[in-house]
Amino acid sequence: MSIDQLRKFLKEMQSDASLKDEVISSSTADDVALIGLRRGYEFSGDELLRFSGKKVGRVTVRKNDVPGEYN
Repeated sequence: MSIDQLRKFLKEMQSDASLKDEVISSSTADDVALIGLRRGYEFSGDELLRFSGKKVGRVTVRKNDVPGEYN
């Protein structure tokens, strides 16, 4: 069920520029899941990460590897 929710969220993102900007500026997959939750979509950050490499319409989910901080 939540994968269906994720697909619907990604489809909405294709036609909503403000949503797309909000998602792109997010730091983590959990942040994206919270954005989705506020819009009525239920999926987890883990589910989003497992969806990496897959495409829904014009949106391709990609995991960004961000290096940790160094002291």
